[in-house]
Amino acid sequence: QVHLVESGGGLVQPGGSLRLSCTASGGIFRFYNMGWYRQAPGKQRVLVAVLTSGGSTNYADSVKGRFTISRDNARNTVYLQMNSLKPEDTAVYYCNAANVHYGNYWGQGIQVTVSS
Repeated sequence: QVHLVESGGGLVQPGGSLRLSCTASGGIFRFYNMGWYRQAPGKQRVLVAVLTSGGSTNYADSVKGRFTISRDNARNTVYLQMNSLKPEDTAVYYCNAANVHYGNYWGQGIQVTVSS
């Protein structure tokens, strides 16, 4: 069982930056593909970015060039650096850990609000 805890969300003005962190416990972190998803009010949860255990990345088109996912396996932590934030980035952001053998886990979610 993997437990994920997100931090770093909040309110930011358009054009600003935030860094989300997600710290894992209870599993072998380096074996998991780590991702960030988001869910805006009234919409489905969608992928924002993923960083595989092998180091490959994939981003939603809407965040390419603005967001960067990274991980620190020694700290069991994955990060999402979000720059040039837009009001449409407002959502609850969820951390995900996935491994085909060990399971799929979600954090509790953290609010990001981009507003002036």
